[in-house]
Amino acid sequence: MMALLGPQRCVRLVRCALPLAAGLILLLALTGMVQAAERMAVSADIANIRSGPNVGDDLLWQVEKYHPLSIVEKRGGWYRFKDFEGDEGWISAALLDNTPTVIIKVSRCNVRTGPSTDHPISFTAEKGIPFKVLQTQGAWIEVVHVDGDRGWLLNTLVW
Repeated sequence: MMALLGPQRCVRLVRCALPLAAGLILLLALTGMVQAAERMAVSADIANIRSGPNVGDDLLWQVEKYHPLSIVEKRGGWYRFKDFEGDEGWISAALLDNTPTVIIKVSRCNVRTGPSTDHPISFTAEKGIPFKVLQTQGAWIEVVHVDGDRGWLLNTLVW
């Protein structure tokens, strides 16, 4: 169809369509229909994950402190989220905060005493273990687990 319009008309059509598309995206963003996922972390020692936004909804599983979550929806005092494996659930907003955290996404990895493979291995961590982020240095992240274990992880090993 574009070829039938002629090159000058096509250029005019594109010049008109681009601002309209940009305006539509801006409008959707302002109305909350398009937004970047907010990342939050569990702040309670243990948190219940539910099938819906109520205490009476089914308990699906539990997570420990520092478990990172990607917020998908907010409803009252409840947040629907996706986790590092793509699982979804609901959690009370009172159990979350903005602490920077990561979670191991590989089956097992080494946690080192410093930010390189030249540093000795302090301990190993398995998939699904969450950590609080203390600092970053290049591709390395210094982390601490709720039990006090501390060390450095390569950022490609975590979500």
